[in-house]
Amino acid sequence: MWNPWEIYDRLIEQVDPSVRVSACGRAGKWAFVENSEAGAGMAFHMPVESVPRSLPEDITGLSLREVAAFAKSWNFAEAAIGMAALNSWYALPSRAEAAGFEPCEVNNWQNLFDPWAKETAGKRVAVIGHFSFAPAALPAVSELIVLERNTLPGDLPDSAAEYVLPTCDYVFITGSAFVNKTMPRLLELSRGARTIIVGPSSPAAPMLAEYGMDSLTTFSVTDVSSFQPALSGHLLGGMYEAGRRIEFHAH
Repeated sequence: MWNPWEIYDRLIEQVDPSVRVSACGRAGKWAFVENSEAGAGMAFHMPVESVPRSLPEDITGLSLREVAAFAKSWNFAEAAIGMAALNSWYALPSRAEAAGFEPCEVNNWQNLFDPWAKETAGKRVAVIGHFSFAPAALPAVSELIVLERNTLPGDLPDSAAEYVLPTCDYVFITGSAFVNKTMPRLLELSRGARTIIVGPSSPAAPMLAEYGMDSLTTFSVTDVSSFQPALSGHLLGGMYEAGRRIEFHAH
């Protein structure tokens, strides 16, 4: 296995150290960061703080790269802020477009699996993370295996990944795996499958294809002024009023 920190280090080193954090906070299940380049990003908040925090309460004005480095923190609440900082850099609309990302046909996460329904027919499919709408969206798969840390009925515990993923044809991995540091190993276990990284916690970084990513779907904020109200539930259309789902296909 390659050094699992390599993915994080490469993501962090691309961030311009002169860009500053202009806002940071938490809205519902999301940590969010805005930056001086008019970028904004989010990541799934995980309330795991057995390791004391190192980030100060107010990070406004800090270097975006400095904050992004906390994606490597074992305090997962802090790591979510680090990933949100990374995502605010990579998902800037102009940067994501230049990297080859395109808008998804439907701007709703409920439709996440729909484009894969035909392609996965008759295939063994694993989904990392419990998406309640996955079974209905992928009705023709030969087997759908859901792996989840906080299991619901029918889910396998996430430790089953070591045994299950090498046997699958398709693997969908939630971007929150960047926050809890399982992403490098999940990508390695999925090398024999078509691997799709999904969700707003995912950085819009094509270099992830070098580690086994075949497709990636994330979120790009196009209206920063609406971003915080949208995440906080103050806008009827939710996050979709502040941006759009974008996708990249390496193959």
